[in-house]
Amino acid sequence: MKYISVAIDGPSGAGKSTLARRAAAELNYLYVDTGALYRTIGYHIWKSGVDPKEESAVLRAISGIRVELTYGADGLQHMLLDGRDVTGEIRLPEVSMYASAVSAHPGVRAYLLEMQRRLARTHDVIMDGRDIGTVVLPDADVKIYLTASPQTRARRRCLELEQRGTPQPFEKVLEEICRRDDQDMHRAAAPLRRAEDAAVLDTTELDFEQSLRALLKTIREKTRR
Repeated sequence: MKYISVAIDGPSGAGKSTLARRAAAELNYLYVDTGALYRTIGYHIWKSGVDPKEESAVLRAISGIRVELTYGADGLQHMLLDGRDVTGEIRLPEVSMYASAVSAHPGVRAYLLEMQRRLARTHDVIMDGRDIGTVVLPDADVKIYLTASPQTRARRRCLELEQRGTPQPFEKVLEEICRRDDQDMHRAAAPLRRAEDAAVLDTTELDFEQSLRALLKTIREKTRR
């Protein structure tokens, strides 16, 4: 059986995870949030007190851990670290920069690569991240580069943080998003960029439902499902 793979890439705060999750539910695909994998690594490094920019130290710190991606009774992706559900903890604001730093290391990316590809070989998947269409699934059936202006992404992120009970000032969130963009686009290993054959979906002027409809339209047109 030939499984369909959809690769969604884009900068931090573009709404990739929320939109990809809803689209996967609509199409009955498996949703894979690859950012959560790197956040789990980043969370472990943060809690361990290791310098996230020192690749050798990071690789030593993760050599004995067990990272698992599972799906709970709620149908949502859950991340397990050594058997403990850390799905909530990895979304702490402090973890974001750690996730970005560790994801720059080739050794960390290699550590997680086969897990991601195995899921695509065995399911219809919608997978989102920053190098899915360029590195992880270069032969994906559908590639989409999802983006929005930094200001729009910062406003959305502020609302998300407020809803989680961890509000942050807009200026601080915008600064962090711009810094993360710079880190992700200029890292040596698998930098964030649009795949040449990816469709661009800019949601700056779109609300969530409009963005979802546009995303589903693109996927259906390319897969004829």
